[in-house]
Amino acid sequence: MRIQEVELFHFRNHHHTKVTWAPHINVIIGPNGAGKTSVIDAIHYLCMSRSFVTSSDTHVVKQDTKSFLLKGRFLGQIRAEFELSLSYSRGEGKKIFVNEGPLEKLSDLIGMVPVVVLSPQDQELTKGGPVERRAFIDAFISQLSNRYLRDLLEYRQIRRQRNKLLQQYAEGGSYRLDKNTMLSYLEPWNEQMIRVGSRIINKRAQLVEQLQEVIGPIFKNISGLNLHTRLEYDALVAVDPHSAEQDRIHSIETAYRESLEENFVRELDRGQSLVGPHRDEIVFYLEEVELRRYGSQGQHRLFALALKLAQLDIYTNELEDAPLLMLDDVFGDLDGERVSKLLEHLKSHQGQTFITAAHPISFGDYVDFSSNDHLRLTIESGTIKEDTTS
Repeated sequence: MRIQEVELFHFRNHHHTKVTWAPHINVIIGPNGAGKTSVIDAIHYLCMSRSFVTSSDTHVVKQDTKSFLLKGRFLGQIRAEFELSLSYSRGEGKKIFVNEGPLEKLSDLIGMVPVVVLSPQDQELTKGGPVERRAFIDAFISQLSNRYLRDLLEYRQIRRQRNKLLQQYAEGGSYRLDKNTMLSYLEPWNEQMIRVGSRIINKRAQLVEQLQEVIGPIFKNISGLNLHTRLEYDALVAVDPHSAEQDRIHSIETAYRESLEENFVRELDRGQSLVGPHRDEIVFYLEEVELRRYGSQGQHRLFALALKLAQLDIYTNELEDAPLLMLDDVFGDLDGERVSKLLEHLKSHQGQTFITAAHPISFGDYVDFSSNDHLRLTIESGTIKEDTTS
């Protein structure tokens, strides 16, 4: 998969910017605040319907305007040339069009153009709380499986409705229903939660196992450190990813049902769902030491980088279209040897790559920018031009 052209209107500090891309490696060089991240974030919006920099759509609307518009022209192996456009207006929300036809659900966009992003924010994957790691795993699988994304959305709706009942009980005071009546009200939601949540847990366990197999060699190559890496999925039940899927699902459902029964009173008291995949954790280890608690700054940075490169490898092997790869300002924190290792890894990626950097580094030593396969751009104050220097 590759994007041939992107066009930005009123997006961050871009009034109107249009870029035609090379099919392999594209480098954008410019000072901080010049707008280079915004250009690749616009591509991410077209692929994922959201920014990888901020969680708020209003923050990316250009100052003194009320809306933005993004357009992209794509070419893939499965889907022939097609156009995507995304607009956002304050008060009206987002609208997405494929070949000028409206997309009914934002979720239908996910997976259409697979994308992997490496950015400074990735360190939250290893340093932050469980929410960041669950979000990473969920987004990872959702680009591989639309069924998984549908399960996630359904699970959130089930949990929302179930929590309303629990909150009503917790806040009911003297008007509370008795516990047996509450249990009868909760049972239909419990069964739905068990059914959908068990599928989510199963898919997560499978992916964590897959990551475990891939990340070790990547971490050793990028870091130069001969340290053992391990990932552990801490769910309500241990899942054997090598057993038959039907057996896995059955064991998860059984454990899920038992855990709901055990936590029934606690959930009533707290007024919220305390059991399920929304409470799970993914734990990272180096040499059997938990990275989040005891890892050095450098180890956090390199482990997060290896995670994203493992994601790239899995997508490349499992999807018929190679994913787009974006690296936003990731070279500034790496020493010369790590930069060389990463650039060598990128050269082997058969898909399209986008790199932003504040300084030129030594890209020319690895990439022949005289070839039409590659492109080097410079940007200043939202204005982009091709860099033709040797």
